[in-house]
Amino acid sequence: MPVKYTTNTARLIDTVNVEDAEGLLEWLQTQKKPKVNLSACSHLHAANLQVLMAAKPVISAWPKDMELAAWLKGALDTR
Repeated sequence: MPVKYTTNTARLIDTVNVEDAEGLLEWLQTQKKPKVNLSACSHLHAANLQVLMAAKPVISAWPKDMELAAWLKGALDTR
């Protein structure tokens, strides 16, 4: 399962595909202060990136892959 949800954190794991975007969006919309952990993410489909850009959750951990982390920080880290 590429996305694991806990009380207030979504953990994106390995390859997160377009099929995961709708569930991620629905979960983010139900949370008061959602957090997203990207530490185990190795690939993020653009649809999921758009969801994260729109929802603006707190990113609790960036990917271990330095190139992916740099790319995502550029798109998501606006604080």
